[in-house]
Amino acid sequence: MNYFILPSKAARLIVLQRIELIGPFFKKLRKLFGRYIFSNFITKYFLKSELIGKKYHSIMIDEFSTIKKFIKEEDKLFLSIGGGMGGLEVIINQSLDNKNYSFIERNYVSKKVKYGWGGKINDEAYNNLSVQKNFLQMNGMQNSQINIFDYDKDSLPVTKFDVIISLLSLDYHYDFEVYMDYLKKVCKSDTKIIFDTIRADYFIKVFKNVEVIKTQENTVHKSKRVLCSNFLD
Repeated sequence: MNYFILPSKAARLIVLQRIELIGPFFKKLRKLFGRYIFSNFITKYFLKSELIGKKYHSIMIDEFSTIKKFIKEEDKLFLSIGGGMGGLEVIINQSLDNKNYSFIERNYVSKKVKYGWGGKINDEAYNNLSVQKNFLQMNGMQNSQINIFDYDKDSLPVTKFDVIISLLSLDYHYDFEVYMDYLKKVCKSDTKIIFDTIRADYFIKVFKNVEVIKTQENTVHKSKRVLCSNFLD
């Protein structure tokens, strides 16, 4: 299957999470009418969910291609931080059997859309957790594989994860230190943490192992995708 099954509510949220999914015409409309009208009217009546589902799937396939060689069969427990609807995890699940996925998300849509570095506060969100769970199930995940945690209400999972993924979120929209202490609790020495950052060199002081696996030139801030493991302290 080369597309995601995508209800209209999920399509509208994904467009906020991944602005590159809409073409120049819709970008002009968003700039002309403002974010509120764009999100609550234009995307409601004029967005084509099937087209967004195909584009989103294609982007997630590309994202998976940057990390798949680092994911091993023995990796069972995955944590996603700020992963949006969870398309990447769906692709992983379709490619590798017998995995369990935990998601840390925020359950509201920010009044203002921000792209790029936003400082030390993780105050943005463009998600609905019930819509996210429905999307995951519609695209092949079993309920027993899904654990969704509301960052603002729930106790975060405390288990030792094998792989932690946070693309274009952790240390891209906000400072890595927001999750630093938490990550130290849920990481083993060989836990792989994959995220995007505008300051890859900084993490040489944080981890024993730091590898740049992708350089991104077409994001708001030029960034690098890094794979890190084994905290220094």
